[in-house]
Amino acid sequence: MKLRQILINLLSNAINFTSKGGIYVKIKNHELAHKIYFEVEDTGAGIDVSELDKLFQAFVQTKTGEESQQGTGLGLTIARSFVNLMGGEMTVSSRAGGGTIFKFDIKVNSVENADRQREQPTRRVIAIAPNQPRYRILVADDAFDNRQLLVKLLSAIGFEVYEAKNGREAIEKWERYSPHLIFMDMRMPVMDGYEATKQIKAKASSSSPLVNGGIESQATAIIAITASSFDEEKAIVLSTGCDDFIRKPFREANIFDALHKHMGVQFVFEELNAAPSFTENEVNVLTKTAFSELPTELVANLQQAISNLDLEQMETVISQIREINQPLARASAACIKNFQYEQLLNLIHTLRDER
Repeated sequence: MKLRQILINLLSNAINFTSKGGIYVKIKNHELAHKIYFEVEDTGAGIDVSELDKLFQAFVQTKTGEESQQGTGLGLTIARSFVNLMGGEMTVSSRAGGGTIFKFDIKVNSVENADRQREQPTRRVIAIAPNQPRYRILVADDAFDNRQLLVKLLSAIGFEVYEAKNGREAIEKWERYSPHLIFMDMRMPVMDGYEATKQIKAKASSSSPLVNGGIESQATAIIAITASSFDEEKAIVLSTGCDDFIRKPFREANIFDALHKHMGVQFVFEELNAAPSFTENEVNVLTKTAFSELPTELVANLQQAISNLDLEQMETVISQIREINQPLARASAACIKNFQYEQLLNLIHTLRDER
């Protein structure tokens, strides 16, 4: 959990401060030293050399951080503390306008290989079951991308979803729309989620209960959404009046489980097929010869889909390949599922060069 929090912090910072260029993560294992080395590099705004000394000080922000109005200046302090707790060190190199590189290492122990199968979801929510109320959900988060993630997820399956950018706006939307449930980010400007939750719960307890029965008579459930990795945070959140607690980054299942638990929502599920197994012969069909037998336009569409990381277009192209060469389609789908994009792109580039 500590390693996960460190990487989330470093990658979030890299994304926030990089408007063009790229972000690169490098991981190297040093077996003899029992260490793993990490690098997170970006091509963003960078930090002036004179400010590097205060970068890891609690609640202190560099000029770049102040201008972006991102965060509290505490994340890197916690990240470096976690690295130290795991027996490693974190360093940073940067220059204003020239990007930033964070490096750290952690100590690890060798373990015997364990026959553990990763838990994979066996079904996916695709809709709200029929003959249920029109559920209203409020998503309160100051980050647009975070709000959109939940708004799109919930709207797509039939929820009526509203948005709020801070705690004060969350209270206004709660008073206007009476949502059945609120997903509340706990760290927001103007008014944070802690204060907003307290005020909503206080207002709800002092108002007259609804008398028409059913879901409309239930009090609004508030689910805290937080990136904190501290176990103590959960106790603090619940003490403010939140009904439950979900850590970022969350899985879809976490959201739907909370909706079922606190509102009794019933869902329609799609059963997910187990990942297909591939024989050696099927894997070996990933050749220039196999791709050369496909229409040129189809190969070009696959290259474009992979280059744009357009999963929907990738699936469309794979389905078209399946009509021509099923083994090739299955092997290509396996590469995409395992993020082996370079393998496919290298084959396509080689083929196009020869043509």
